[in-house]
Amino acid sequence: MLIDDNKTMLLGMEETLSRAGFHVHSYENGPEALKFFKKHPVPLMITDLKMEPMDGIDVLKEVKKVHPQTEALLISAFGTVEDAVQAMQLGASDFLTKPFSNDELRVRVNKLFERIYNNRLLNQLQAENQYLYSEISGAKSVIIGQSEPIKNIFALINRVSAEESAILIEGESGTGKELVARAIHSKSQRADKPFIKINCGALNDNLLESELFGHEKGAFTGAIKQKRGRFELADGGTLFLDEIGDISTAMQVKLLRVLQEMEFERVGSEETLSVDVRIISATNRNLEESILQEKFRKDLYYRLSVIPIKLPALRSRKEDIPLLVQHFLNHLNETKNQNKKLSAKAIELFKDYSWPGNIRELENFIERLYVITDSEIIDEQTTARYLGNNLTTSSNYESMPLDEALFMFEKNMINQAMKQANGVKNRAAKLLGIKTSALYYKLEKFGML
Repeated sequence: MLIDDNKTMLLGMEETLSRAGFHVHSYENGPEALKFFKKHPVPLMITDLKMEPMDGIDVLKEVKKVHPQTEALLISAFGTVEDAVQAMQLGASDFLTKPFSNDELRVRVNKLFERIYNNRLLNQLQAENQYLYSEISGAKSVIIGQSEPIKNIFALINRVSAEESAILIEGESGTGKELVARAIHSKSQRADKPFIKINCGALNDNLLESELFGHEKGAFTGAIKQKRGRFELADGGTLFLDEIGDISTAMQVKLLRVLQEMEFERVGSEETLSVDVRIISATNRNLEESILQEKFRKDLYYRLSVIPIKLPALRSRKEDIPLLVQHFLNHLNETKNQNKKLSAKAIELFKDYSWPGNIRELENFIERLYVITDSEIIDEQTTARYLGNNLTTSSNYESMPLDEALFMFEKNMINQAMKQANGVKNRAAKLLGIKTSALYYKLEKFGML
């Protein structure tokens, strides 16, 4: 953005910088320039120092209030050391005294844009590092199993990793959808770029929009600084949209537009940003059924599911249970510096249970047994006692009267949903496909309130 009340000087600078490939907005006074700037912040401002009705120092102050990242080059025919010092103290990046050549202007502007680029890169790396640091402790990248269903998943991962197509991973809660997404990313050509995830079902529309696309300072109450969204953080890499089936239809429209163009605006900004991101999404819902119920857009579904991957439930790959049990046990032993083991008969009991919470439930149960068992060997008696108290195995159902089996099965399903929802009742009701009021009734019925 150029500001100079000398029209000849203004046109000369505009011509020089336009020929050098820069997109230039020119104004003959500060107020008009600021009116534009407040709607369209630019990375570099060049302003004359002595102007009416607003001088360059006052313009600089206002620009820094609106967008502190904007670099500023001040120019003056009456330049003094005091002027330069004051300008630098207020955040100016450079000071140029008239007259100056076209070549000198180009050199100064090129140096400032090199600084702008480096600052943007540094800010992006810092934002990525902050996000990735918060994720790294919980990141797991090992998929355990030798069963036929999981071998098919391994083969599919190897086949699709080299492609750029969008992938939709479908499967019940706890089946390892994020692990598969991470595995695809790690085998892709984007492996050295960020893998960024977001749980779409955990946020309302306003928060989700801000998390996905970022926001500008002052865009809404509490927006005290500019924030980069997950699309920006994932630029060049992979964005994992978990719980995609839970977003509202209004948010689906916004997301579809971004996926089609890979362009978006931060909340509170009119500047359009472009990114190069591979999309992997996941859901535990039947999206085709949601489409029929008009809860999910058909065009978004086809955009997301160019390559669909359906993960098997743990009950359909029970031969993998001993491997998974040993994997979780090894991890606990390493973490806690102990050497506990499960007896062979205890492991056999695990195969009799249907594991509605899948691998996540299995991992949590192993940790529970580990903590409550004092001896080095976790035997079948201890395992059976806690399976019987907290969960109901499929073999136990067979020996019960129908009304008792239905009672225990329903109680078990509600118990698992509450655990998966971390005790949030409306979320648990959604997982069960019932109204929250119905869930309260059942919790009271089973003495779980």
